[in-house]
Amino acid sequence: QVQLVESGGGLVQPGGSLRLSCAASGILFRLYAMGWYRQAPGKERELVATITKDAITNYVDSVKGRFTISRDNAKNTVYLQMNSLKPEDTAVYYCNAVKYNNAFWGQGTQVAVSS
Repeated sequence: QVQLVESGGGLVQPGGSLRLSCAASGILFRLYAMGWYRQAPGKERELVATITKDAITNYVDSVKGRFTISRDNAKNTVYLQMNSLKPEDTAVYYCNAVKYNNAFWGQGTQVAVSS
C-alpha cells in the first residue's frame, strides 16, 4: 500500500548538480517527517538530510551549504537539491518517511559523481 518512488538519480561530473525526487502514496504525507539517506558500496548507510512536517531541516555536516531538502505537500513529494557534487557523494540515495514509530523506505536511486 505505502510507496515511496524515487527519481532523478544519474551520472554527473564533479561540481555538477542533481535534484532527487521522492513521491509518496498511501500515507498522509503532510503528517510525516521525511529524510534522505545514502549508502556507498562498502560503507554504512548515513543520514543526509531531514525535514519535519513543519519544514524544519537538518543536514549532515558534509553536505551543509551544498544540499537542500524541501517538501511539497500538495504533490506528496520531497526533494533533495544537490549542488557542487563531489565524488564522495556517489551512493545509492534512499527516501524515508516516519511518523511515530513507523518508517517507510523507497527503493533507492543511484547517484554517481565522476569525471
